[in-house]
Amino acid sequence: MADKPTAGTSKTPDMTAPAGSFAAPKDVDVSKLFADMKVPGMPDMEAVLSAHKRNLEALSEANRVALEGAQAVARRHMEIMQATMTGLSTTLRDMSMTDTPAERVTKQTDLLKQAYENAVMNTRELGDLIQKSNSEAMSKLNHRFSEAMTEMKALFAKK
Repeated sequence: MADKPTAGTSKTPDMTAPAGSFAAPKDVDVSKLFADMKVPGMPDMEAVLSAHKRNLEALSEANRVALEGAQAVARRHMEIMQATMTGLSTTLRDMSMTDTPAERVTKQTDLLKQAYENAVMNTRELGDLIQKSNSEAMSKLNHRFSEAMTEMKALFAKK
């Protein structure tokens, strides 16, 4: 007759242990098992926090540049609108002083051409302001991203 295995040996589980618990076999040294494991070291938390702080500063700076750009566009747009309204008043006054219908048609044609050219020029100017602002903001973010990648490489190279 074969011997019945006893509780706690490596051949059968310990049925006396509470449900859901784990009982390691008696012949296994758990501390040696964990000592032999290769666990990656924790990164330098000070360096990680410092990098995140610089990331937030760069994002804040990019937002500031974008906001200043939007304000510049709004100011310039308002200046354009004021100049347009002043020009319109002058044009309407000049038109009322013209005597013949032929002169009025000629003046209207010239004014439409001038208004179109001004609109194109102003739109181009506003587009350039927006592009410049966006370019500056993205440049700041790209620079910080490049720095962050270099920092991360250096941080992991220490391990």
